[in-house]
Amino acid sequence: MITTEQQEVNFERIAAAIAYIRTHFKKQPSLDEVAAAVNVSPAHFQKMFTDWAGTSPKKFLKYVSIEHAKRILQGSAQTTLFDAAWETGLSSTSRLHDLFMSVEGMTPAEYKNGGESLQIRYGFDPTPFGQVIVASTGRGICHIAFGSSRQKLSDDLKNRFPNARFTEEQDEAQIAALRFFERDWSELPQLKLHLKGTDFQLKVWESLLKIPVGGLTTYGEIARNIGVPNGSRAVGTAVGSNPVAFLIPCHRVIRSTGVAGEYMWGAGRKAAMIGWEGACVNG
Repeated sequence: MITTEQQEVNFERIAAAIAYIRTHFKKQPSLDEVAAAVNVSPAHFQKMFTDWAGTSPKKFLKYVSIEHAKRILQGSAQTTLFDAAWETGLSSTSRLHDLFMSVEGMTPAEYKNGGESLQIRYGFDPTPFGQVIVASTGRGICHIAFGSSRQKLSDDLKNRFPNARFTEEQDEAQIAALRFFERDWSELPQLKLHLKGTDFQLKVWESLLKIPVGGLTTYGEIARNIGVPNGSRAVGTAVGSNPVAFLIPCHRVIRSTGVAGEYMWGAGRKAAMIGWEGACVNG
């Protein structure tokens, strides 16, 4: 049992560690170096930091580094990828590439150009839960959302990828995605998703994919499943950031009280999805 006094000491150490990472990120400090700066063993510091921050020290360093790299890339049209790598403390542009792919789901060049090199196809279709927009790149499904206005749905999509090239047409990936809105789930196709998110968001979304059809879970249960038992609020934020409605089943997450709770595309639609899936499984 951790005492209140010990909790305060741990918090002060975590705050000091965060300050140290933010100050020294250009040196890309190791776990041992950050732990030594707050006088904690590396193993204990790893667990303590993850419990408090909801992510590991290494991933937090990634987030700090990439935010700095993004500011560098946005600063001037003349800024090169080498400039961003150097200013972020990375040894090469290949490390910058790996960092962006792991956190942003796109290359540094794609980020700098606002998705300019992306070709996105999209289409609208009716589903049991209302009109849906499904969008895809050459890498997979990148966006699914519900709404009554085609104009608003397409505007929202284009705001997510401000400089991408858009074509209103269906492709095989979109057609395959629409199969998931049919009642026959016996032979569903395999889909690739092209998602942009932090490591933490991707981990939460991956956990959502493991919830069986007709099943429900809570934010707290997901937090425990991904190793951050105190991270229910952070999990809720990540669930609410899901860019691919229904396929990544954030509608299957409810509050611990049993209340369905809010949903990005409407609480009524969430209730309808839960009931529809229950009928598919039990009918």
